[in-house]
Amino acid sequence: MSSAFDDFELKGHKFDNRFVVAPMTRTSADKKGKPTELMGEYYERFAKGGWSMIISEGVYTDRQASQGYINQPGITDAPQTDAWKEIVERVHEHGCKFILQLMHAGAQFQHNEYTDTPIAPSAVQPKGEPLSLYGETDGWSEVKAMDESDFDAVMQGFVGAVKRAEEAGFDGIELHAANGYLLNEFLSDYFNQREDQWGGNIGKRIKFVEMVAKAAKAAAKDDFIIGIRLGQITVTDPDYHWPEGEDAMIKLVKALKEAGIDYIHTADTDVNRKPFKGGSAKTLAEIVQEFSDIPLIVNGGIDQSNYEHVAAHYPNAMLAVAKAALANPDLPKRLKSGDKIEDLDFAMLQPTATLENEWKWRTEHDKHINDK
Repeated sequence: MSSAFDDFELKGHKFDNRFVVAPMTRTSADKKGKPTELMGEYYERFAKGGWSMIISEGVYTDRQASQGYINQPGITDAPQTDAWKEIVERVHEHGCKFILQLMHAGAQFQHNEYTDTPIAPSAVQPKGEPLSLYGETDGWSEVKAMDESDFDAVMQGFVGAVKRAEEAGFDGIELHAANGYLLNEFLSDYFNQREDQWGGNIGKRIKFVEMVAKAAKAAAKDDFIIGIRLGQITVTDPDYHWPEGEDAMIKLVKALKEAGIDYIHTADTDVNRKPFKGGSAKTLAEIVQEFSDIPLIVNGGIDQSNYEHVAAHYPNAMLAVAKAALANPDLPKRLKSGDKIEDLDFAMLQPTATLENEWKWRTEHDKHINDK
């Protein structure tokens, strides 16, 4: 049997296999960012399906500029935290670990209940168009370059969210530094055009991300997992790459190791893509594997066709699955037993990727199957 089904250990936490549900935006909280009963059902079905760990959708961290989407869940107050606690308990009942992904939208801001003005390293809007999958909007808002008070607010938001995540019972958190959101924007020479200590060469662009990682570690208990998701591309710019190429990733990995990060979750369009400028033959995950002993979570098109190869190639890694997980909430059980693997029907995510729309699709799909 594939090594993907082997036991795995991360910071003293033991896992029955190496399968992880990847974070996926579902915009299904209530208007005030409080998780709903339907979200509890959504996460619990993965826990029942044999996954050893779930990483939540991106959750906003403060009541200022961190929210990015309508009906995005938050962890900024007691009602939100208490609602998450109920969901965590449902997941833990099935022996599954639960990681909360902490996200600040930065310039990639489509809706916010608390402000009309996104903040980012520089006053630069994202490329492309906002994602209609997560709610309709009339284009990107004008962006405010962060000042000293914004830096303080962002840091306090992340630190407070770590503490509330512990209170809710999560096994750890994941800092979202991929896909074009705020922490990723600091690493980008497109978004980060600052000429002070926070911008310029890759050493300076890394600095704020490293500080957030250190602050998260300092705020957490010893057995609480602090991970980070890294990638170059954004949700609206799949061609972006760091100008320093492979060297940028090497420096970032070394800085995060120094910060004490517990795992690095690499995100790309394909787990085997060679993304670096300058002709490097290495993937994001291969850089982590070569230049550190930090445990990995690898992501990018992993499914029934390639999971065995990926697991063998990255022996110190867990495998994060998104599309195949949506189509098969019990994918690990199906793979182990040899049952049929379903393809994802994107109709379940239309017109927006809410759980309500998915549930409607599943009801109609099941009725159609039963009527045959």
